[in-house]
Amino acid sequence: MEKILIVGAVGGGATAAGQLRFYNKDAVIKIFDRDSVMSYAACGTPYAIGEVIEDEETLLMADPEQFKEKRNIEVYLRHEVMGIDREKKNIQVKNLMSGEEFLESYDKLILSPGGTAVVPAIKGSDTADIFSLRSYNDMLAIKQYIESHNPQSCTISGGGFIGLEMAENIKELGIDVHLVHKSDYIMSILDEDISREIEKELLLNEVHLQTNAYITEIDGRSQTLSNGGVLETDFIIMSVGLAPNVSLAKDAELEIGETGGIVTNDYMQTNDPDIYAIGDASENFDLVTGEPKRVPLAWPAHRQAYIVAKHIIGEPIAKKGLLGTSIVKIFNLTAAMTGLNENKLRELEIPSVSLIHNGNSNAGYYPDHGKLKLKIHYDPNTREIFGAQCLGTKGVDKRIDVIATAMYAGLTVDDLQALELCYAPPYSSPKDPVNMAGYKADKK
Repeated sequence: MEKILIVGAVGGGATAAGQLRFYNKDAVIKIFDRDSVMSYAACGTPYAIGEVIEDEETLLMADPEQFKEKRNIEVYLRHEVMGIDREKKNIQVKNLMSGEEFLESYDKLILSPGGTAVVPAIKGSDTADIFSLRSYNDMLAIKQYIESHNPQSCTISGGGFIGLEMAENIKELGIDVHLVHKSDYIMSILDEDISREIEKELLLNEVHLQTNAYITEIDGRSQTLSNGGVLETDFIIMSVGLAPNVSLAKDAELEIGETGGIVTNDYMQTNDPDIYAIGDASENFDLVTGEPKRVPLAWPAHRQAYIVAKHIIGEPIAKKGLLGTSIVKIFNLTAAMTGLNENKLRELEIPSVSLIHNGNSNAGYYPDHGKLKLKIHYDPNTREIFGAQCLGTKGVDKRIDVIATAMYAGLTVDDLQALELCYAPPYSSPKDPVNMAGYKADKK
């Protein structure tokens, strides 16, 4: 009887366990996680803090009792895996509640350790209330602080996905928000012109923004910035990045790649064929360029869990490269992207041209319509689509989803003209913005 152990009970780990049980009713499956909760919707935590989601417990998708009762899978929370003995094929586990340590053998081992929020070492950090948002318990700590201290102001360090989502949700609670970002413009995953529009939306909603700045020193409520400025706020949220949890893999001499993630092959195997790595800590490859890529988002983790399960049961499906398709809401705007941005294309010296279509989400005469900007990068000769971005108030997600599908299928920018997309005045136009982009490419 095959024995499969999984390190990590969120996203990828829990999904891999469920998929394996679906295909193999007899295998022994055990999950270990050092956290106190499992299988929670991490992407929903900013909205639980902002009270858009009124009951944070709705983010909990499952618990150990459910996994045991419905799937016959053992889940050990508050249990940390301390080491892997690849030769003997066992792991060393520590019960964080009792301090007891024990060994657990495996036939296959799946690593889904996730990542840890980067909190830079800043002089005076111990004098302030500083939080990061990476886990369910992080969310609870922030909510509890807001409820008990009634803060009036907050500094958010970092203008990426979490930083922007937190800026909106903290502001919606009536708290004054200062957003500080180290680079020239926020959301560096986007092109500058798209990011500048997001900055306007932040300012329109009275979020105080400072780019080209970061916190250099903290003294209680006071934060000194690299540009010489000083902020006075009640608490700080650090959202400057995510470090993959790879110490366990390193100690076991599993290969770590140039992105900092655990190197995996087409079936998510590490350099040890009996050990797999999925999720935020795994290194994959870019669909467009083939170069190493790490995408710490939910979709890749769930897809990789399926790939691992299929490989273990003997029905291998090779993974495809990642596009990094992603989306973020910023007050009344939505921004989404897939594939490569302008900076990456320049960095790799890939010849490309770009087109921009400014239009409506649906029929302009229909009362409920919004403006959107669709931008596509492509090869002027082969017409291959390298990437796309969209910004607007409505219908942004479906346009990027269509283009991500087109890229996966190998369609050219000219093929976008011919896509027969659904139309009715409340939803689109006879020629959808995606179609229009294809026609504009033809004219160029």
